Amino acid sequence: MKNAGLAFICSALLASCSQLADRHIEYQQEVPLSFPVITALGAAPISAQQGNDATQRMLLAMRASKLEAYRELAERIYGQRIDSQNTVSAMVAQSDVLEASVQGVIRGARVVKTYAVDDTYITELELNFAEVYATLQHTQPKQSIRSVRYLW
Repeated sequence: MKNAGLAFICSALLASCSQLADRHIEYQQEVPLSFPVITALGAAPISAQQGNDATQRMLLAMRASKLEAYRELAERIYGQRIDSQNTVSAMVAQSDVLEASVQGVIRGARVVKTYAVDDTYITELELNFAEVYATLQHTQPKQSIRSVRYLW
């Protein structure tokens, strides 16, 4: 009898916590007003590359200029972190060390143009945020609640 009373009280408490009505939530997508297009330029010297022949140095310069362009895109989107360390002794600056770093993920950039000028290889990248937005909508849609209706 004691267990039956306890079971009745527990079921009454659980029933009081349940939702009495179903609800229907309607979502809407949030679309930005504008989508910028950001370009970046990367350059690398061909003769400074450590390759066995001219073709290998050219390929290494192509890769280095592309990475430099990606670094510039990341810097423009995420910003640049600056770390500084100064040493002063007897009111005289002994050393001054500056370190700059960039960290970020770039998706959807495309190579617009790649070419060599004299001893420098140049790569131009473009990042169209309309394309990035369309890609992200499939994996991480940005939505807000438009309305909530309770159905009795």
